[in-house]
Amino acid sequence: MNANDLKLVVKEKYGEIAKKSLLVNQSSCCGPSSSCCGELEVSMIGDEYKNIKGHQADADLGLGCGIPTQFAELKLGDHVLDLGSGAGNDCFVARSIVGESGKVTGLDFTESMIVKANQNNQKLGYSNVEFVQGDIEEMALPDNSFDVVVSNCVLNLVPDKNKAFSEIMRVLKPGGHFCVSDVVIKGVLPEKLRKDAEMYAGCVAGAIEKEKYMEIIEMQGFKNVSVHKLRAIPIPAKVLENYLSTEEISEFQNSDLGLFSITVSGYK
Repeated sequence: MNANDLKLVVKEKYGEIAKKSLLVNQSSCCGPSSSCCGELEVSMIGDEYKNIKGHQADADLGLGCGIPTQFAELKLGDHVLDLGSGAGNDCFVARSIVGESGKVTGLDFTESMIVKANQNNQKLGYSNVEFVQGDIEEMALPDNSFDVVVSNCVLNLVPDKNKAFSEIMRVLKPGGHFCVSDVVIKGVLPEKLRKDAEMYAGCVAGAIEKEKYMEIIEMQGFKNVSVHKLRAIPIPAKVLENYLSTEEISEFQNSDLGLFSITVSGYK
């Protein structure tokens, strides 16, 4: 699957999720009991939002893999950019921290997600939260304009992560920083798992090896790069059975291979 095909599949899949959430008031879209991530049904969250200030159930589609705002060191008055903002959950959490004197901008690739996020924002009545449609690899946003960039389980969906982190560097103010939660891989996943379209359209789309991920961040010139949290994401046996033989499953489960949720930050 080339970069354009991956973008198309992701846009269609997450568009379906957004449209479904517009039709029904569903608070989780990628949890253990959901089928919106196809046959994978791998729950990425593992982190509880319910006691997080600013959390909005209607804006939480369960598509994250961490809570980046917990480590983002947001301050009153900050201008924050949330990449892949979805229905707006992390934006509203950020708004609860930066207050009326701050500003939060959500950028998302999918039109239906922007519609859903704006609906949620209208209910809350925030005048300093906005949502714009755009591509993380080519943001139509000005240079040096954000204090903090956050993202939750989205950069793994971006085919060119070098471009993504280059754009993050460009839009950050001097001295600004990013904090993102994402999915990375340890080792090389079996090819059968990587090839399946649902793998790409689901929660682990485009994930790369942790070492390569960190290398990309450092190559873009970020300083004081820190990993705040690293958590293993178990792949259920019933999922592995769809792609691997009994022998291959045994080899996989006894190896050091796997998916991990990582929360990392870096400064411009």
